[in-house]
Amino acid sequence: MNTTVLKLPTENTTSDWVEIARTLGQEFGKRSAEYDRNGEFAVDNYRDLREYRLFSAAIPSELGGGGATYQELSAFIRELARHCGSTALAFAMHTHPVAVNVYKHLRGDEAASKTLRKLAADELIIAGTGANDWLESSGKAERVEGGYRVSAHKRFVSGAPGAHMLVTSVSHGGAEGAEVLHFAIPFSSEGIRLVETWNTLGMRATGSHDVVLENVFVPETSIVARRPAGVWHPMWNVVLPTALPLITSVYVGLAEAAADLASSAAKHRQAQLAPVVGEMLNALTIAQLALADMVRLNDNHGFTPTLDLADTILARKTIAAEAVKNTVEFAAELVGGPGFFRGHLMERIVRDVRAIHFHPLPARRQRVFSGRIALGYDPVAAD
Repeated sequence: MNTTVLKLPTENTTSDWVEIARTLGQEFGKRSAEYDRNGEFAVDNYRDLREYRLFSAAIPSELGGGGATYQELSAFIRELARHCGSTALAFAMHTHPVAVNVYKHLRGDEAASKTLRKLAADELIIAGTGANDWLESSGKAERVEGGYRVSAHKRFVSGAPGAHMLVTSVSHGGAEGAEVLHFAIPFSSEGIRLVETWNTLGMRATGSHDVVLENVFVPETSIVARRPAGVWHPMWNVVLPTALPLITSVYVGLAEAAADLASSAAKHRQAQLAPVVGEMLNALTIAQLALADMVRLNDNHGFTPTLDLADTILARKTIAAEAVKNTVEFAAELVGGPGFFRGHLMERIVRDVRAIHFHPLPARRQRVFSGRIALGYDPVAAD
């Protein structure tokens, strides 16, 4: 049982949520080196987050949740990442599909409202695979009475060891007219198993193992969306402005932690390091500004979903990613030799920030995506 004294905000302010993240983060930071060293999922951190009902923080208070605004969610994740990047990332991967349902709830979607009430009532945790599947989706679904039989092998399922619900998608139909089915089902469903494959360079405590579905029955009522396979669909205009700012918050928090370490180390060394400190802080400012604009564009779930907005969000994610990596490289230089040793926080941050590349879209693909839109082409279709 967690003994941390923690009071959840009754009147939300960003500073309240940041203080919660800082309080818990101090405990998480004590565990993070061991989790990273052993490659174990941050199970104790997830337990504490659930005990304080933080997995329902994004859900409106009238539905039983914490009522945090979108800006507060970003700030919470960003502060949490300063202490344990893996926990922050797994939490963000849970939070962004919750936030998509909040977006739908605010527009009168009763199914989304029902889902949010259920998540809040039982403090359920989500793990999903959407970004890895992107426009295509691995696996297959066969129509049966009352639903589908699904078989698939899903990868990069962050937070899977601590999750109750799996949110994923599979292909259905032949090459002509193939569609992708999106659905949510309990991890306890017959035929779902976790395969512990997550042995990685960084973000080792996210527990992003493989999940295998073998002839799993998915009821028709569990299908939450359908779209044509392999082409751009308007649903991504909702998902990207909701998911990417929260995910990017993790990496900006890591960059801020690296900059703090570097600034502290540089004060005890030569004044000649001032130009490197300045370059580091400039890079950090770029990352912070890009993230701030992403959060602003979300407008606390008030945005209008358009392709132009999705493109704008993707471009800012690339800008933030490059600036985060630059910040950390400068910081590692300033910390010097001690930060090269395993177990040092800087060494872990250097590895963890590399994972930002894998979130949509990797920089080269984003530039093609944005360039095609600028030239008047479909963002993904073959010419």
